[in-house]
Amino acid sequence: MEGLRDRKEGPSDVSRGDRARVEGDVTPGNWALPLTVLVVGMFMSILDTDIVNVAVPTMQRDFGATTDQVQWVATIYTLMLGIVVPASGWLGDRYGLDRIYNVALVAFAAGSALCGVAWSLNSLLFFRVVQAIGGGLMPAVSMAMLYKIVPPQKLGVAMGLFGLGVLFAPTVGPTIGGYLVEYVNWRLIFYINVPIGALGLVAALMVLPRFPRIAGQRFDLGGFLTVSTGLFALLLALSKGADWGWTSYRILGLVVIGVLSLAVFAIIELSVADPLLDLHVFRYWNFTLSLILISVLFAGLFGLYFYIPLFLQEGEGLGALQAGLLLLLPALLTGLTMPISGRIYDRIGARWPAAVGCLVVAYGTYLMRNVTPDTPRGVLVLWMCVRNIGMGIAFMPIMTSSMAGIPTAEVNRASAVNNIVQRIASAFGLAVMTSVLTTQMAQQFSSRASLSVAGAAADPHLSGGGMLAWRGAVQTAAFGGGLGDLFLLTAGVTALCAVMALMLPAKPVAGAGTMVEGGPMPAPQAAEPEPEPVAAAPPRRRSARRRTPPAPPVAAAVATSETSGS
Repeated sequence: MEGLRDRKEGPSDVSRGDRARVEGDVTPGNWALPLTVLVVGMFMSILDTDIVNVAVPTMQRDFGATTDQVQWVATIYTLMLGIVVPASGWLGDRYGLDRIYNVALVAFAAGSALCGVAWSLNSLLFFRVVQAIGGGLMPAVSMAMLYKIVPPQKLGVAMGLFGLGVLFAPTVGPTIGGYLVEYVNWRLIFYINVPIGALGLVAALMVLPRFPRIAGQRFDLGGFLTVSTGLFALLLALSKGADWGWTSYRILGLVVIGVLSLAVFAIIELSVADPLLDLHVFRYWNFTLSLILISVLFAGLFGLYFYIPLFLQEGEGLGALQAGLLLLLPALLTGLTMPISGRIYDRIGARWPAAVGCLVVAYGTYLMRNVTPDTPRGVLVLWMCVRNIGMGIAFMPIMTSSMAGIPTAEVNRASAVNNIVQRIASAFGLAVMTSVLTTQMAQQFSSRASLSVAGAAADPHLSGGGMLAWRGAVQTAAFGGGLGDLFLLTAGVTALCAVMALMLPAKPVAGAGTMVEGGPMPAPQAAEPEPEPVAAAPPRRRSARRRTPPAPPVAAAVATSETSGS
C-alpha cells in the first residue's frame, strides 16, 4: 500500500515527446490488490449485459410493451458500447487511466440507480445509455491498467484472475437474474450495482496507482464519427437481423453504411498524426492471431449461453432460476480453471494451453449436438462442464498473448481495439447462430411434420387440444434438432481454432513495461534512442512512431522487472 501511495507523487502530465521516459517496467510489488479492484469492476460491468436478458419478459409485462419494443433494453446497451469503447484509448491517454476508471464507475452506478427507478420503457432506455457509458469504458480501461501494473512474468496468473470478470460473469448472470426476477423484483438487477459501485470507487481511490496524462493529443473527431457510425450500424444490423429480415432494405442499408463508414475510418486513422485507434497494432502477429481466436470463442460463448437457457425453459419447461442453476456448476469450473491456466501460461506460453483448450471446447460442444428435450439434465450439465473447462484453459492464455507483446505506448489503444472486437464478435456470433438456428429449425420441423402428419391425421385423439400439443412437441423437437446442428457447426469452427492456436508463441511473451506515475527511470537500453528525435519530428509523427524499437525480448524484460522491483 505504501509503495502504491508513493507512486502517486510526481508529475501528472506527460508530453508525447517524454513518453519513452515512462515506458520502463516500474510495476509496484503489490499488484494483487489493485488487480482485485479491477476484477470487481470488470465483473460488474459484464454481468449487467447478461443479467438483464432474464428480466426482459417481466419488464414487458410491467411496461405493457411489445416484445420488439422491450428488446431495445438490451440492444441499446450494446449499441452504446460501439460508441463509447473506441474513445477509451484516447481518454485514458489524455486524462489518465485511473481517472477514467473512476468516472466510469460513477457513471455505471448512477445509470444503474436510474434504471431501477425507471417509470416507463422510454425512461429505462435513456438511463441504459447512461449506464452503458460506464459499462463500456470499464473493461477497456481495466485491461490497459492491468498490463501496466502487473510484472511481465506474472501476466498469466493476473489474466487468469482477471478472466473471472470476462467469462464467469456471463455464466452466472442467468442464475442471479433468475432468482431476483422470480423471488424479489426485476429492479434489483440494477440496484445491486449501486453499493458495489460505491465500494469499488472507494477501493479504486485508495488502491489504484496514478497513471500519467499525455498532454497535447488532439481528439480525432473524424475517426470518432466514422467508427461510431460504422459500429452502431453493424451492431444494429446484427441485433435486429432476425427480426427485420436479413435481406430487408433496412438491414442491407445498415450493413452498407457500416462497411463504408469503417472503410473511411481506416483511411483517416492511417493518415492522421493522433489516431483515435492505432490500427498499426495489427502489425503484431500475436495480437492479430489472438483476436481471431478470441472472436470465435466469444461468439460461441455468448451465442450458446443465450440459447441453452432458452432451450431449458422452452424445451423442458424450466423456470428462469432452475435454468440458471443448471449453468452454475459449469460456470464454477470455468472460474476454477482460469487461474490454473494462467500459471501454465507463465511457464510454457500460450500455444499448448490454447490448442488443448480449444480442442476440449470443440469436444464438449460436439457432445452437445445430441441434445433433445429427453436428454437427462445431468448429462447436459456434464457436457457443458467439459466445454467450460476447455474455455477456462484456452481463453486466458490467448487473451494474455494478444496484449503481452504490445509496447506500453500502444497498450491503451490496443486494449480498445481488443474490446471492440469482443463486442462485435459476441453480437456477430449471436446473429449468425440465430440465422443458422432459424433455418435448421424450419428444415427440422418440415421433415418431422411430414413424417408424422399421416399418423397424426389418422389418430382420433389428436384433435383440438391434442393436435396443438402434437404440434408443440414437433416444434420442441425441431428446436432441439436445430440446436444440435448449431452445436456441430460451432464444434467444427472451434476445432479449426485449435489448429490455428499452434501458431501462437511457444514461450511467454513479456510485456513492454508500465506507465505508473512517479516510478523510477527504466534501465538504459543500448539500442534505445533518445526521445529528442520524436520531439524534433515534423507534424506528421506517424513515421516517428513506426521507428520505435519493438518490445524487448523476454529475458531482457524479465531482467528489467527484477531490477526495478516489479
